[in-house]
Amino acid sequence: MSAIAIQREEPPEIAHAAARGTRIRIYVWDLVVRNTHWVIALAMAILIATGLYIAHPFGFPGTTPGPHFLMGWVRVVHFYSAIFFTLAVLVRLVWFFTSPSLYARWKQFIPVQRYRRRELLNAIKFYSFFRARPPDVIGHNPLAGLSYTGVFILYLLMITSGLALYAGSALPGAFMKSFQFLIPIYGSLQTARFIHHLVMWVLILFVTLHVYANALTSALEENGEVDSIFSGYKFVHPEDVEKELVDEEAAHRGGRRG
Repeated sequence: MSAIAIQREEPPEIAHAAARGTRIRIYVWDLVVRNTHWVIALAMAILIATGLYIAHPFGFPGTTPGPHFLMGWVRVVHFYSAIFFTLAVLVRLVWFFTSPSLYARWKQFIPVQRYRRRELLNAIKFYSFFRARPPDVIGHNPLAGLSYTGVFILYLLMITSGLALYAGSALPGAFMKSFQFLIPIYGSLQTARFIHHLVMWVLILFVTLHVYANALTSALEENGEVDSIFSGYKFVHPEDVEKELVDEEAAHRGGRRG
């Protein structure tokens, strides 16, 4: 009996933030954002694994098609994964400008509005240990948005350098040969290969920091940050939503006056 009484008298603050009534559930990441995120993530994992094998083969690479033509199969998987990766990146880039959601558009990545620049400073203070909590934003914080802008530039470098490498080995008359104009842009196939390999390691570092930063902010904010990329929903304070709507409306009015 006493154990039951103790459980009933547990202070409400130990419950999840969403259950305490201090948060509201808001739809942040739409289906296009979530699907392109996971296609890119899965394709990157396959591309990294197969790319490392292509750079440093082991086992039975073989020289002609056959049961042990491992390198051939790895290259095929690498190329098809690259197609899915490229299509997902292109869809997400188009969605930057066509999405009806405020949280999916390009202004979440480039802080052109004054209030986003203010929160950018708060984000820098947080990651520099001069602020205890991350900035109160619903979507991407401005520093994360800027970093994702850089990541998409890396994606484009990876795609174009990969197309240059493919064009260099494509047969005359093949469709992929049409991308050989990229080779002189990179200077040579060797330079394109070096950039392709270097960007892979930069993206590996980004993924590591990305997972850590999301887990950290999710734990501090108690807003379901990690879960939101699966469900699309975050649990946020109502006043944060109201503040962001007011800031967005003020930025919109300022833009019209300008």
